[in-house]
Amino acid sequence: MIWFRIFMLICLLLTPLTMLLIGRSFKNHPPKEINGIYGYRTKRSRQSEEAWEFAHIYCGKIWQTAGMIMLPLSAAAMLPFFGSSVNTTAIAGLIILTLQTLVMCITIIPVENALKKKFGK
Repeated sequence: MIWFRIFMLICLLLTPLTMLLIGRSFKNHPPKEINGIYGYRTKRSRQSEEAWEFAHIYCGKIWQTAGMIMLPLSAAAMLPFFGSSVNTTAIAGLIILTLQTLVMCITIIPVENALKKKFGK
């Protein structure tokens, strides 16, 4: 079942790659207008155009850095399980994916703190 292990590895690289690419996009080209569909959409980020742009650039830097760090770490964390059973590989993949999702969600905290510091309540 080598194909399953390769599939799992590819799936686990999608989150860091997405964070890296969207982070780069937000940092270099934040969405021009405040909208309810695309972007870093929180109450603080939608206070003004300036807050909107600041939030995207700040979040972009964090996501780009996190993606660059998580990409090799995710691959390295999965490699020891290539010789394991399918169930063990799947459980390891689920744990790694959960940690990646946690990192992605935790990035909200520094962005919101920076918005609060710069723009107030």
